[in-house]
Amino acid sequence: MKTILALVVLLLAAAMAYVRLAPTDPDAWHVDPLKAPDPGEGGVLLHPDDSKFYPLPPASLLAAFDQVAREEPRTTRLAGSVEDGRITYVARSLVWGFPDYITVAAVPEGEGARLAVYSRLRFGRGDMGVNRKRLDRWLHRLDAVVE
Repeated sequence: MKTILALVVLLLAAAMAYVRLAPTDPDAWHVDPLKAPDPGEGGVLLHPDDSKFYPLPPASLLAAFDQVAREEPRTTRLAGSVEDGRITYVARSLVWGFPDYITVAAVPEGEGARLAVYSRLRFGRGDMGVNRKRLDRWLHRLDAVVE
């Protein structure tokens, strides 16, 4: 019985290590959200047409979004920059460290801009709404930053 328990603990530790330490290829995740496929149950895709209009230049809107994203615990920038016009972040869950990838771009519209956001999981099929909740939280914080 102790051997089986030890094996289960070892397998769980190995799984946790793999999830946290698996290499990430920025080229595979830093994709244009305007050309991204529907992530299905494993994420959310926000098109500019469905996004709020912000009376800011695209670079200013993206910089404000970057500020909000980087304030989130366990979130780091994977690729891109405000100057590039597109940024991809990795946000990890607290216990297991499951990575979600969030790519954002600011799309110009008249005297302002709208966001395009592609947020998706790496492991599994469904995320129980985690990506949608995170995006809603970030957009709420963004509204407070830009007002």
